[in-house]
Amino acid sequence: MTPTVLDRILEFLTTIGLEVRREPIERPTVLPGITVDHGTLVVDEARLTHVGDLLHEAGHLAVVPAPDRGRLTVDVGADGGNEVAALAWSYAAARHLGLAPEVVFHDDGYRGGARALIDNFEAGHYIGVPILVWRGLTTTEAYPSMERWLAS
Repeated sequence: MTPTVLDRILEFLTTIGLEVRREPIERPTVLPGITVDHGTLVVDEARLTHVGDLLHEAGHLAVVPAPDRGRLTVDVGADGGNEVAALAWSYAAARHLGLAPEVVFHDDGYRGGARALIDNFEAGHYIGVPILVWRGLTTTEAYPSMERWLAS
């Protein structure tokens, strides 16, 4: 059986060292079918509307230093620097997985700016990459290839 995009993403996330749980989510979430519980990405497949949102939320976890990751719960996108780093991380992850950027930057998200994000990343205008470099995940020259997927 061919793995689904969801399966591929979840396998990637666990392989790089992020904790993922598949279970129903009864409380309100920032994104449908996804929440963060003390550094663990929780996925409710029945409520998930955009599989690429998993990469974006994982990006929030990935760019935070390991000692702080377990403190993250529910709304992990409040910090602007972390937000642009998650954009860059999720684009790199999509490319790594051979997924179109539209999987992450879909029309229902990013306040109508998904197309602009795709256009900028595809043109080599990489917002958020300096934070990935600062965290030791890549270099400016190598991006969107990553040396590491998780900040230490």
